Amino acid sequence: MPSMNPGLDFDSKYLESTSVSPSCVEKLANHIVLTVSSPQFFNQSEDFTKARDRLDWLINTIEFIDLTTLAGDDSKANVNRLCYSAINPIPNKLEKSLDTYRDGGKVKCAAVCVYPACVGYVKSSLDLDESATRRPSIAAVATGFPTGLFGLKSRLEEIRYAVAEGADEIDIVIQRKLVLSGQWRQLYDEIRLCKQVCEEGGACMKTILSTGELGSLSNVYKASMVAMLAGSDFIKTSTGKESVNATLHVGIVMCRAIKDYQRLTNGQIKVGLKPAGGLKTFTHACQWIHLVDTYLGSDWLKPTMFRIGASSLLDDVINELSKLLLNRPIETDDYYYD
Repeated sequence: MPSMNPGLDFDSKYLESTSVSPSCVEKLANHIVLTVSSPQFFNQSEDFTKARDRLDWLINTIEFIDLTTLAGDDSKANVNRLCYSAINPIPNKLEKSLDTYRDGGKVKCAAVCVYPACVGYVKSSLDLDESATRRPSIAAVATGFPTGLFGLKSRLEEIRYAVAEGADEIDIVIQRKLVLSGQWRQLYDEIRLCKQVCEEGGACMKTILSTGELGSLSNVYKASMVAMLAGSDFIKTSTGKESVNATLHVGIVMCRAIKDYQRLTNGQIKVGLKPAGGLKTFTHACQWIHLVDTYLGSDWLKPTMFRIGASSLLDDVINELSKLLLNRPIETDDYYYD
């Protein structure tokens, strides 16, 4: 996926003109939860963005997922298993029930996300799928994930290494201390340098804000805006390692920043959104999809504009898909059905 956002020159006025009301954000978040939990949320029309057909939402959720493993014991074997799941997320028995879906087009996850040292494993595994017309992207976390507390030179070199290994997308982390101390220009300069390295390698850049560690919703807005001014193609909520990860509250604020940035560019630049961390159920995914549809619009409801970083979400989506198609939870034998 190519870079989408060239960025703008830094100007602190973009950070000073907007206030964030926590009480309003709370009301909006509660409304989203209530809406998605309503029995009337899903119906049977064919229009995905308006009618909320349950099957469509299940399939689209799979295609939004950056299937992720970021464990200390990651190995070639478990990364290969993850790649197989990304290429073949739907068990064979369920696939039989979907063989006419989208003219027989195969459903796949959007990307596989790993540490830079595992990028080579992902590339080798995905290259084995010679029949693929569309493979998942290869995403790598970088710049001293998850803390970012490394020297700038080493953070930039880690991006170069991941791209050289075969990464299409780089998920960088910011140094949260720059946000907490209001060093917005330095934050902009560091992200800008990261973007330059990503562009040299032809990689899309997602910037992880670690919103649970930024202290306030106002800081979430400002960090989102600085990241986009510096050229981020996506802004991402969390590393998944914080005590508080992707919440609807920060999602609302980030969506507002994305729309404000789009207006700054005269409607020309759309920046993507990626919630990550703690999104484990189909209900969680529906809340975020509804948020994006409501506050950003249907243009964002595609994998080039919206991703969900997750490891266990796929299992719950498959279980819900099985209940819908087979009237029962998924079983192990369903993966081997012929």
